[in-house]
Amino acid sequence: MAQLAPGDIAPAFTLPNADEQLVSLSDFAGGRVIVYFFPAALTPGCTTQAVDFDAALDDLAAAGYRVVGISPDPPAKLARFREQSNLSFPLLADAEKTVLNEYGAFGSRMLYGKQIQGVIRSTFVIDVDDAGVGTVAVAQYNVRATGHVAKLRRELGF
Repeated sequence: MAQLAPGDIAPAFTLPNADEQLVSLSDFAGGRVIVYFFPAALTPGCTTQAVDFDAALDDLAAAGYRVVGISPDPPAKLARFREQSNLSFPLLADAEKTVLNEYGAFGSRMLYGKQIQGVIRSTFVIDVDDAGVGTVAVAQYNVRATGHVAKLRRELGF
């Protein structure tokens, strides 16, 4: 599994959101986007992380950042997750795990002391140029669900 590092070109993607509308990295042209990968909607850790991102949206937007969450869940499950957690940022479905693999966010990880193949909770800050090409500014793997957003905000300087 190849991991991305700051300075790398961010793999382009086009995935369905919770409403089955396609969202692409190039949709964020001329801006900065935080793309985070999470294992499963409607689970405690993923809910904590998503709610933390949602609570920080105004501050993130004021600093020029938008947020997108990606998981292997189908759009219908992401829609339930969005509604139950009152989330207001896009959740994208990567059922084939193509984008997860391209970002190095799927592979071998520990779960309750066992080695498994699964989503590696990861976060990327991507600067997207006017042509829609992204460059990785921050790449974080194996992040913790609890406290991650606060830590990321400190690292980004706000």
